Amino acid sequence: MLYAHAPQEDVLLEEEIEVGSGEPADLIVYNDDHNTFDWVMKSFEEILGHSSQQSEQLAMLIHFKGKATVKSAAMAELRPKREALVDRGLSAVIEGR
Repeated sequence: MLYAHAPQEDVLLEEEIEVGSGEPADLIVYNDDHNTFDWVMKSFEEILGHSSQQSEQLAMLIHFKGKATVKSAAMAELRPKREALVDRGLSAVIEGR
């Protein structure tokens, strides 16, 4: 007799997500050719809560260096922020430390 064990695999995936949710991580935004400085800065202010000065500095770093860490926090805190940035057309990833 054969038994399907797919539900067990689902449980393992849920456990993997929960284990990493409190781990420290960095939210990184990459440079692109289609978003304006104003749009990037506005996104950082509205989504990440950065000041206009901090947002401008990060936008400049991204422009000249190709990427920048825009926020460091627990993985679970960064996930919705990354999704919101991506929804606005920014190229953002989360990297664990």
